[in-house]
Amino acid sequence: MNHSPNSPKTRLAFLDWSRGLAALVMLQGHVFHSFTAADARQSGPYILTQFVGGMPPAIFLFLTGITLGFLMDARERQGDGPWTRVWVAMRRAGYLLGLAFLFRLQLWIFGLPAPWKDLFRVDILNSMGLAIAVMSLMAVFRTAERVRLCAVLGLGIAVASPVVSSIDWSGVPWIVRNYIVPDSLFFGFFPWAAFVAFGISGGSVLRLTPGDQTNRLMQWTALAGFGLILAGQYFSNLPYSLYTQSDFWLNGPMLVLIKLGAILLLLAVAFLWTSHGAGTSASWVRLLGTNSLLVYWVHTELVYGRWLWFWKEDLGIGATAVCAVAVVLMMIGLARVKTRWNDIRPMLPLPQYQQARVSGD
Repeated sequence: MNHSPNSPKTRLAFLDWSRGLAALVMLQGHVFHSFTAADARQSGPYILTQFVGGMPPAIFLFLTGITLGFLMDARERQGDGPWTRVWVAMRRAGYLLGLAFLFRLQLWIFGLPAPWKDLFRVDILNSMGLAIAVMSLMAVFRTAERVRLCAVLGLGIAVASPVVSSIDWSGVPWIVRNYIVPDSLFFGFFPWAAFVAFGISGGSVLRLTPGDQTNRLMQWTALAGFGLILAGQYFSNLPYSLYTQSDFWLNGPMLVLIKLGAILLLLAVAFLWTSHGAGTSASWVRLLGTNSLLVYWVHTELVYGRWLWFWKEDLGIGATAVCAVAVVLMMIGLARVKTRWNDIRPMLPLPQYQQARVSGD
């Protein structure tokens, strides 16, 4: 069945497709990072996989912000009060932080013996949970106000990141430091939370845009993406800086803006594709997107765990590429099984005690 480009299903499909593309890029980046031999890590293909592989975390965080903006707007339309909306957002944060701990616990158990500190490693799920907990206060405001406030908040987090890096954090517990300070090994609040704030702003814009104006919005989104990339590139190449200490690849505000521009371009392309190209069909890219959490969890254990230890840092570029294709196909298969199970589960007969609950006995 075909849907018009302005139908609700199509308007949401492009978000799933964007998330699926991010998952695809993530998969290949992690496979190359885990399996490529040391002597091949200076080659152009490997560097390209890791350069492109730096985008998925920003995309996931931005899309998380969009869905949080949707949640806040939905609760506002239902008539919930400001602090009820904040509490609902906080529960979402708690859910993600709980998943983050379970994720680390599973990896730690499967990797025993392993340092106990690995249980508290700040991964992207931890970053999402903390960012949502902080951004939940934005639910106090109305949707139209969040557009501007969250955009300013995201910019403020990006601009403050080099300053946060320059502060002496030696007296702060390491777990707090890992959650806040920019670090190449962790997803600290600075600068990664900026993408969640930008996502809330973007999600609020989507909620305020009438369906028949979505095409025009996506045109402006593409233009804004190009503008941010060009502006970020220009200012990052200036021979002077406002900061006494700044690392473009670690805490650079211009890198955040360049990535944001790339995300906006991706969203515009995804909307064009799902509206006029693939329609709302269950493409394999979108399938990865709708099952991205499962894909992320399973592939991390598979690629970085002990299952394929004999290939770790031992393969050439060609062999690693074959492994990347194999992992992608496995994750697509896993996503199909999960989707199929979700489809048939409502048709399965309920156990007797559940039948009694449904019937009210």
